[in-house]
Amino acid sequence: MNVRLLKTVTPLSTLAKTTRRVTFGLVLGSALLSLTAQAELGYAEKEELKFGFIKLTDMAPLAIAYEKGYFEDEGLYVTLEAQANWKVLLDRVIDGQLDGAHMLAGQPLGATIGYGTKAHIVTAFSMDLNGNGITVSNDVWAEMKKNIPNDADGKPVHPISASALKPVIDGYKAQGKPFKMGMVFPVSTHNYELRYWLAAGGIHPGYYAPARGDTSGQINADALLSVTPPPQMPATMEAGTISGYCVGEPWNQQAVFKGIGVPVITDYEIWKNNPEKVFGVSNEWAEQNPNTHIRVVKAMIRAAKWLDDNNNGNRPEAVEILSRSQYVGADYDVIANSMTGTFEYEKGDKREIPDFNVFFRHHATYPYYSDAIWYLTQMRRWGQIAEPKSDEWFMNIAKDVYRPDIYAQAARALIEDGIMKATEFPDFKTEDGFKAPQSDFIDGVLYDGKYPNDYLKRFDIGLKNDDQI
Repeated sequence: MNVRLLKTVTPLSTLAKTTRRVTFGLVLGSALLSLTAQAELGYAEKEELKFGFIKLTDMAPLAIAYEKGYFEDEGLYVTLEAQANWKVLLDRVIDGQLDGAHMLAGQPLGATIGYGTKAHIVTAFSMDLNGNGITVSNDVWAEMKKNIPNDADGKPVHPISASALKPVIDGYKAQGKPFKMGMVFPVSTHNYELRYWLAAGGIHPGYYAPARGDTSGQINADALLSVTPPPQMPATMEAGTISGYCVGEPWNQQAVFKGIGVPVITDYEIWKNNPEKVFGVSNEWAEQNPNTHIRVVKAMIRAAKWLDDNNNGNRPEAVEILSRSQYVGADYDVIANSMTGTFEYEKGDKREIPDFNVFFRHHATYPYYSDAIWYLTQMRRWGQIAEPKSDEWFMNIAKDVYRPDIYAQAARALIEDGIMKATEFPDFKTEDGFKAPQSDFIDGVLYDGKYPNDYLKRFDIGLKNDDQI
């Protein structure tokens, strides 16, 4: 064992500074595992890394990979750093201040096609499925409830359609008042999920027209959507600036705990097992650090598996970790409300949703082309992609950004290391990157990622064919 390898796999000085209780025996075990991986992959080109994240529970794979020593098993010394908002996070990846980051699934795609700052960003790891919700203020909820049937126990029947919100918005219009809602970023999952839910209920969420210099997303809108950073959502709604929002956890549950609003629907109910965050790096970084990239993905796959292991049995420990100030920094009970298989709607109306946060099940970590293309269809539907595009164009962009080839190398290395089994991954010999056609949406519309233009034609509200704003 040469000196460099010792430094790589047994960073005793680093370990001494941590609070983790790692025995020397475990370190040696880790070293042996890393020796095998070193032989297959070669050394990491860059060992000291800084990754960014936003204070949301779905950054968990990064926190767990760090806390459980999975990054160190790969010879990587990682610093995790919370970022102020999604734009700052993306800009810092583009300019190289961050080696990679927890990203909205739409961010690598939006950056690569030049919506906002143009930069080629790639992802080889999908961080989770589901995990978002839509919350409205108490005043809005009181009006919506009049339009929602109750079940035998006197509780609202879920999922709740945005058609229950439409009369409320019509009332605002009659009074000459705008109805405002918050989302976290123009190419965020939250923006598209909120738009999808509103449009499915007959409420127009507005168009973008970048060719005309209008990036407000509010052209022809019944509900005015604007950007608010996730941790600021509850306070912004409490101040009356917005009447509702779509955001990840724990910021929906915090509205319940503070008694200022009611989550009316989860994204699991809008699109069952929808892809959420990804881990993004610049294409330049990926080309300069191929071994490092594979090792990062290996560590995060292990973290995602740990999060879902034992039928979510590790979640209480994960919640304790995430509640620390350097990660999400919210109260344990607030985070636990959604991370441990339940979700609380109106105060006291807590329901079982075991798949509200999925990190590994259903091949959650695999970067499917069909997931990328769904985001691109929504950019086209709402005008962020201003001109018609061919199905081939959608496919080419997806392949430029989503990198299942890198994921497969990481997965195979984990199998060769004896850490994971081949049955825990897609069959890489036959996998083509497309999920089977899906109709698990709140409006039941069929989505087949191989035919994005046909998909767009199925919506009453939204751009399609040769439409332009």
